[in-house]
Amino acid sequence: MISISNPTYSLSIPSVSFSTSSLFTQREVANFSHSRRNPCLRSSPNCCVSLAQPTMTKLQTKPSPAEVSRTIMELSSKGTLCTLNQEGWPLGIGVPFAVDPQGLPILCLNAKNRDLSTDTRSSFHVQLEQSGIRRPQCILVGSLNKPEDSLLLKFHEQWVKRFGEKVDEDLIYVVYLERLLHLEESKEDGIWVTSLEYMKAYPDPLRNYAEKIVNEMNANHMEDVHRFCSIYVDLGFEVAEAKMIWVDRLGFDVRLHSTQNNVYEVRIPFDREVADEKGVKSSLNCMSQLAWEVEKNYIALDFEKVTHLKQICFAGN
Repeated sequence: MISISNPTYSLSIPSVSFSTSSLFTQREVANFSHSRRNPCLRSSPNCCVSLAQPTMTKLQTKPSPAEVSRTIMELSSKGTLCTLNQEGWPLGIGVPFAVDPQGLPILCLNAKNRDLSTDTRSSFHVQLEQSGIRRPQCILVGSLNKPEDSLLLKFHEQWVKRFGEKVDEDLIYVVYLERLLHLEESKEDGIWVTSLEYMKAYPDPLRNYAEKIVNEMNANHMEDVHRFCSIYVDLGFEVAEAKMIWVDRLGFDVRLHSTQNNVYEVRIPFDREVADEKGVKSSLNCMSQLAWEVEKNYIALDFEKVTHLKQICFAGN
């Protein structure tokens, strides 16, 4: 229970349980003064939010392509290895993989597949499905080689950790990265990432909770998802449907359908970086309370709305 008190009123805000039809089962009117900068924390000065430091800058609204790619690799366990066969034709095969601490894919190839080509140049494609809506991808370009003997035991341990089974160490290979292509959507232009940028990046700390939180929001808190869009986003149209796609340490993405059947995607950032599942729920709690108060005209809107919407498709496309 989050409790706020001052000399003139007392307000109790239930914490997020993600088990009821609304983030807030009880709404009480508050008339406290707010700082102009913190849209999440503004409604509750004593709101308990688990935060990671430092505070976000204005430009830090979403993870970098390198971070997203590291997250895709950590959450996935199957990819497509593309090499040249003995006749020189490109050939792709689906294979399971684990990742080493730097995000490089560790493969276990059967005796036949490991002799696909004498050319070690390869690419490795991995795709992550988010809420059945978006499928970000990364393509690692590099060389397929046997790991050094000193690393073989470590790579085998990574494989056992991921799949719970031992394999013939002679069948373990690694795609040594030269560069990486990140795509948010298959129809969009990709962004090239250097091997150094990728290997120095960290996967998102919320990756193991993101799908659960998004599913809970879409299943039980659609009213709040719609309210987030109407209050925090500068929309010039009526929303027919809103669905959360993904959440990470810096904010969350929502897919919007207008009443004219146009489809948009919008990024709604948190005011501060969150570090764990508790931090996400606390931030959503605070944002929901503030949005409700603005909607009911209990407080004035005194923060900048998100203005950038990415149009996915037009009506009739």
